[in-house]
Amino acid sequence: MNRNFLNFLFFWLCLAGIAVGQNSVLIASGPSPDSGHGFLIPTSDSLMAALFANSDRRPSAFIAPVELPRMAPELALETYQRRSAQQAAALAEYSSTTLIRAELPSTSQRGEYELRRHYTAPHTLVFKALRFTGDGFVKSNVITRLLQSEVNHVQNEDSSQTAITPANYKFSYKGTKEVDGRLLHVYQLKPHKKRVGLFKGHIYLDAHTGSLVRAEGRAVKSPSFFVKRIEFAQDYADFGPFTFPVHVHSEARTRIIGQAIVDIYHKDYEPVAAGMQAVASRPAL
Repeated sequence: MNRNFLNFLFFWLCLAGIAVGQNSVLIASGPSPDSGHGFLIPTSDSLMAALFANSDRRPSAFIAPVELPRMAPELALETYQRRSAQQAAALAEYSSTTLIRAELPSTSQRGEYELRRHYTAPHTLVFKALRFTGDGFVKSNVITRLLQSEVNHVQNEDSSQTAITPANYKFSYKGTKEVDGRLLHVYQLKPHKKRVGLFKGHIYLDAHTGSLVRAEGRAVKSPSFFVKRIEFAQDYADFGPFTFPVHVHSEARTRIIGQAIVDIYHKDYEPVAAGMQAVASRPAL
């Protein structure tokens, strides 16, 4: 969960590169999304689909659904942090489809890019371009830089520096909130230090499972002189035993291009647990 949590904050650092003329190359192990071939992605989709096709945890027709007991706020937070650490250790790889919509309101420029992404633990993230529509400037200087920032972040990440843990944040319980019939525990977060990648805001945890449902707030430290303010809201969903982001809305005020608005949608997650990967790669006897 934490690996995906604030990747988009590092995007604004790359976006600031517009002002200083930085060049952007996504990854050396394949052609860029601008080419017709895209990045090469391992062909294990059928295996992943088979393993996780029925992971939505819907109850059997012969078993009456039983509502889980409501957790105390402290237990929900503890459960979330434990699950986050377990996911980081258990997730071997995943594939998903990403749709990025970016807009520069001051110039009425916008673009939409759909890609297939594949992550392999611990430090590999590659993309395959599916389609793009919109302004070329937005593609080259906003969306492509966003993708580059994600690749760089995964390659060089020290997740302990931005994890939602007591080491980085002070947690204050703010009560419950019901969203779409789902009871959530709300915690306010204040970072102990002003560090790039940390934020001030709130997290929303499912009161029955401890799963992270939403995070929102603003970055406490700008990643660049050219970015004045970053605000975001990110929604999550469970896919089997794993929790992934499904939508992030972020807005930034920059000194060069004014406001930038980005929406990122994720779907078609195909996660592979470490144990499953080992079984799949084991030769037949």
